[in-house]
Amino acid sequence: MELPAALRQGVDDVLENTPLATLRQAARTLSNRYRAETRDGRLHMADEIAVKAYLAARLPATYAAVRASLDQLAEAQPDFSPRTLLDVGSGPGTVLWAVADAWPGLEAATMLEASASARAMGERLAAGGIAARTAWLAGDATLGLSDASPADLVTLTYVLDELAPAAIVKLVDRLWAATGDTLLVVEPGTPTGWRRILDVRAQLTAAGAHLLAPCPHHAPCPLAAPDWCHFSRRVARSRLHRLSKDADVPWEDEKFIYLAASRHPPAQASAARVLAPPRTGSGKVTLKLCRPDKSLAERMLTKRDGETFRAARRVDWGDTIRINCS
Repeated sequence: MELPAALRQGVDDVLENTPLATLRQAARTLSNRYRAETRDGRLHMADEIAVKAYLAARLPATYAAVRASLDQLAEAQPDFSPRTLLDVGSGPGTVLWAVADAWPGLEAATMLEASASARAMGERLAAGGIAARTAWLAGDATLGLSDASPADLVTLTYVLDELAPAAIVKLVDRLWAATGDTLLVVEPGTPTGWRRILDVRAQLTAAGAHLLAPCPHHAPCPLAAPDWCHFSRRVARSRLHRLSKDADVPWEDEKFIYLAASRHPPAQASAARVLAPPRTGSGKVTLKLCRPDKSLAERMLTKRDGETFRAARRVDWGDTIRINCS
């Protein structure tokens, strides 16, 4: 997956005269903060160079994870086409670009972000390719929702790992109150990210939300540690992306976990979700599935399974498949 052309060009223009050594050091610092889930009262993107480091090193992967999550949301609710977006903890607008790409009819977006540097960068980039009316509001994710109007789609991506657990419950309540139709939460695809999503899942289902994706049911998650639910999206690295991360490989795999919940039930019956890369062999494929009957199972299909086998050969990690539970 690659960034939209207008966004890619905007990022290239922003980073054009930034010294590589400075960018590389800032990218290393930013990456360390994300991986350590640092909560020291400082913003991850507190200044312009940190924002530039994000654009070079993290934007492509974060965009890919969000865009993949939106694809699964759209599959579960084909008639959903949001006209308004509220994105909390917006950074420089990653979600805005992904939503505008998924639904070009988006009319208005409210972006809530505490970092002045990130807001300024987001406005600069959006001016080059976002048609929707976009308002950038200063505000802490845990405190600043009072000025934001409800929206068809509310999003919170790669934010919960920056918050103390006590703040998350109140934030999720505020997000759901602001959700006109659908709420999407995306987190890093780590065991701790999955556990945070499980907590959000439990809170939203208790509030009456309908789960759209990835879960095919509302029962407790059948996975148990050390296993955990997560997905992956392969991201093409630009030359600058590779240089900023001291990387040689022209791609990276972004692991993520997400939850899409709606005020309306899914438009169609749930299908099983593929929870790991399919294992293929001569005339067979084995899928790890989370199924609508609330069970977790591995299913091996062969050519004798006909069209179901052919469908299984086409699915990838994170896709859905309609398959007999027997």
